[in-house]
Amino acid sequence: MDPAFLQVEAVTKAYDQHIAVNQASLSVPSGKIYGLLGPNGAGKTSIIRMITGITMPDSGKILFNGEPLNPDHARQTGYMPEERGLYKKMKVREQIIYLLSLKGMPVRDAANATDEWLEKLDLTEWKDHKTTDLSKGMQQKVQFISTVAHRPKLLILDEPFSGLDPVNAQLIEQEIYRLKEEGTTIIFSTHRMEQVEELCDYIGLISKGQMMLEDDITKVRRQFQKPIYRVDFVGDKQILEDMPGFDVPKITDKSAMILLREGQDPKEIMKRLIESPLEIITFQLHLPRLNEIFIELVTGKAPMTLEERMTIDSTPSTSN
Repeated sequence: MDPAFLQVEAVTKAYDQHIAVNQASLSVPSGKIYGLLGPNGAGKTSIIRMITGITMPDSGKILFNGEPLNPDHARQTGYMPEERGLYKKMKVREQIIYLLSLKGMPVRDAANATDEWLEKLDLTEWKDHKTTDLSKGMQQKVQFISTVAHRPKLLILDEPFSGLDPVNAQLIEQEIYRLKEEGTTIIFSTHRMEQVEELCDYIGLISKGQMMLEDDITKVRRQFQKPIYRVDFVGDKQILEDMPGFDVPKITDKSAMILLREGQDPKEIMKRLIESPLEIITFQLHLPRLNEIFIELVTGKAPMTLEERMTIDSTPSTSN
């Protein structure tokens, strides 16, 4: 992995008789987006609360940019929890300035940063409105500004796209990418796996208080891949169905997902396809989606049958 900005080493946290986190370790690479995943009650929130200093681990340690976690690091962290924390009767602009000042930002700097971000996220005309006057999506953008405008070194986002329409979700996504390019280390927590696949460089999966998996997202998908290939073709699909060396659990008139039998070399299969009467447009390895991997690891069984996994996209792929 890339050099770590944040290291959580064998931390344990218990509440009464319930062990929420059990000897969990994770490493968040500097300047990357790290997806922290897990089912409800897995321990994600408990880990985040320890990272932000809201609670302390019962054992283990946390290193922030190489230093043992201390109260000053909270000012260098931006945390956007799933449960929002805006003051309902406070005006938008003065509220953001106040929250930034709590992070140690001088009031003048906080005011300048607030105005810049309000304009950037199309909220300037709402600056003198109370939070209760705003839609859920606009409140979400105000919360985002309050989290990032003090330029934190570590940014923790828990379901940041909740309540946003596609246009504003894209706007926030672009800002997350920009913050990453500027060197911010980001922890991203969500239940939407397609967002994780799109945004994250690394993932960590926690279940029942223990880390089950942590790595580069591409390596994780390859680790769980099976010899399943997508074939886009022109010609009689019966030719494909009758060919030896693989099974065809799903096929249309233009595309198929094929499962290579044990011991079969994909290069030989591809050669056989090219030499057949079919015109082969695509022969591409199918990598499992994160949702499949997540369910398989958490439940201990495959999330669906092979045929159910063999969903064919209606738009032909152009890569080989």
